[in-house]
Amino acid sequence: MNIPAALKYTKDHEWIKLEGNIATIGITDFAQGELGDIVYVEIETVGKNLDAEAVFGTVEAVKTVSDLFLPVSGTINEVNPALSGSPELVNSDPYGEGWMIKMTVSNPADVEALLDAEGYKTLIG
Repeated sequence: MNIPAALKYTKDHEWIKLEGNIATIGITDFAQGELGDIVYVEIETVGKNLDAEAVFGTVEAVKTVSDLFLPVSGTINEVNPALSGSPELVNSDPYGEGWMIKMTVSNPADVEALLDAEGYKTLIG
């Protein structure tokens, strides 16, 4: 299982990479494996200011639909355009081409409170 040390993680299986006050967010390798083959990603929150743990979209797999939860508060700037035609990128490259959103983080210090790679490994066992 791939759990990059440079990222932060949530108990809801999202990852976040912070550069300045801009964050890139997606779901973890563990989450995509649990969901199975992803067939659709729906995110209609671009331009919205949302609180941490708010639902920012959904991911649909062959067997289930799962909510996506925002790791920190901020404004959604962009959805990965590649996912509309190739949602399977979330399965094949969850930390790279399968990223989901970019956002402006309200308080970058909030990212520090999230799980590090070791904490996330403990969470998923």
